[in-house]
Amino acid sequence: MRRYPPIADHGLIGDLQTCALVSSEGVVDWFCAPRFDSPSIFASLLDHDRGGHFSITVDVPGTTVRQLYLADTAVLITRFMTPDGVGEVVDFMPVDQPERATDRHRLVRAMRVVRGTVRFGVECRPRFDYGRAPHRLTLDDGAARFHGPGVDVHLQAAGPLSLRRDGDDVRAEVVLGKGELAATALTVCAAGGEAPRPFTAAGARAEFTAVWEFWHRWIGRSRYRGRWQGAVNRSAVTLKLLTYAPTGAPVAAATMGLPEQVGGERNWDYRYTWIRDASLSVGALYGLGFTEEADAFRRWVGDRVRSGETVSGEPLQIMYRVDGDPRLAEETLDHWEGYRGSAPVRLGNGAAGQLQLDIYGEGVYALAHGPEVARHAGYDGWLRLAGLLDWLAETWDRPDEGIWETRGGRKDFTYSRVMCWTAFDRGIRLATQYARPADLARWTEARDAILRQVMDRGWSERRGAFVQQYGEEVLDASLLLIPMVGFLSPMDPRWLSTLDAMAEELVSDSLVHRYDPAASPDGLRGSEGTFSLCSFLYVHALARAGRIAQARYGFDKMLSYANHVGLFAEEIGPTGEQLGNFPQALTHIALIHAALALDEAREDMRR
Repeated sequence: MRRYPPIADHGLIGDLQTCALVSSEGVVDWFCAPRFDSPSIFASLLDHDRGGHFSITVDVPGTTVRQLYLADTAVLITRFMTPDGVGEVVDFMPVDQPERATDRHRLVRAMRVVRGTVRFGVECRPRFDYGRAPHRLTLDDGAARFHGPGVDVHLQAAGPLSLRRDGDDVRAEVVLGKGELAATALTVCAAGGEAPRPFTAAGARAEFTAVWEFWHRWIGRSRYRGRWQGAVNRSAVTLKLLTYAPTGAPVAAATMGLPEQVGGERNWDYRYTWIRDASLSVGALYGLGFTEEADAFRRWVGDRVRSGETVSGEPLQIMYRVDGDPRLAEETLDHWEGYRGSAPVRLGNGAAGQLQLDIYGEGVYALAHGPEVARHAGYDGWLRLAGLLDWLAETWDRPDEGIWETRGGRKDFTYSRVMCWTAFDRGIRLATQYARPADLARWTEARDAILRQVMDRGWSERRGAFVQQYGEEVLDASLLLIPMVGFLSPMDPRWLSTLDAMAEELVSDSLVHRYDPAASPDGLRGSEGTFSLCSFLYVHALARAGRIAQARYGFDKMLSYANHVGLFAEEIGPTGEQLGNFPQALTHIALIHAALALDEAREDMRR
């Protein structure tokens, strides 16, 4: 077991309320329960010695390991090819009534041999509450119960597998021949809760069949039949895995604390839901035909607009917990060393209190997607939205912290103005389409004033491009969304000139930097990799601009940076390594948008 495997050397499994990372060595080194943002149970990815892990490995010299998903599912298989045989570990989390929030979650790990004989080693070493809380072990009738703070973890074995005590942890070994199976089931529940039902090999097979059928039924609803179906389906499954089914809210990523630069301080907690994600994810889900998921997220955004509950003092804040709770106080876990020494490890996210005006445009953009928005929102919902736009008409012209959550002070960011324009543009469309009461004259005046201001102050004649902030010459990849929201046509001369400027300054072999922190200090030390979200948005912009060959080449190159099972972290480093939290929902959402734009452009060429 490596101390810190590469970030990309993982697959993701989950049950639509929480998830786990499994390394290509067969180690569960990240798992929080009962929700994505709950305290960790296994977290050796952030501290090898104190984080805890659940490993099923094969320790034989000369072993080759491969990992794959069963196609179009969230069932992960890790294959160990040894000189004496080939064994597999099949990992999955049963999906049982995911829309009902529960504190009971189950992770099944089955071992089987397809050739020869293989010896598997099992270790289960939970460390509760981010490694801060001790636990007690009860081992009875071959089943283990780990008693943590407010939570119990049950570990059961089936087949020829016998658990034995190792301090307050457990371990086991088993040798299997061809066709033989052993399995473990790890069940998390509230402290003192009912023990899980007896676990058998037959039960493991039944749970496997049920979860396999669930994912095939779900992906069967997709209407995507384009050229990149494998990558699009994997991105759709990943987005579904990162969505908290009881509320329909996706988290930004499965993890916290994974660095944007190894050894650096840019380490954030991404297990929350950003309003910003709505602007892209709702469109992507509708584009694939997943209307239920898109509507659920739209309703979640609408609930945030209606409630107005924030800690920022504004009508909306940039992120919330999956249940809509706005409290995300940030602290550091000083007892953890961080991934390969990348400290501090931050829990919570202090950026929740930042002023980022772009979220109003992103929220309204999401609400305007899809049919019958008026029926979903109702009259009272419309009044709340109209009141929000009335408020924005008086408050949009302010400096803010910007989309990238920089910590270098408030500035006049061009992207924030563009998205305020989007809020008024979509609000005017909704009011007109559904004949709802609105101060259209006021909204129109604000919309037009923003456009004129961006054209005057956000455009640099010297650079021939729209810039990151007024009065500066720095470029910013967030502006790749200008044609997507309709602020300008994808063929507008100013936009095409901006696209060319970005290609010269921000793009390196299809990989796109968000901005140049050396030219525009963001209040943080160190550097970062290229941002995969922006790389796919660049492909989308190229396709919409008619540069189809360039867009397709860039898209194919980006796919080559996916990990061995098709997943992306938020960034790509100088040598192609994945950096930052993993996997990142927005990257997979942007991949879907890029594929849809390319398919549409190719169809237009045939006409």
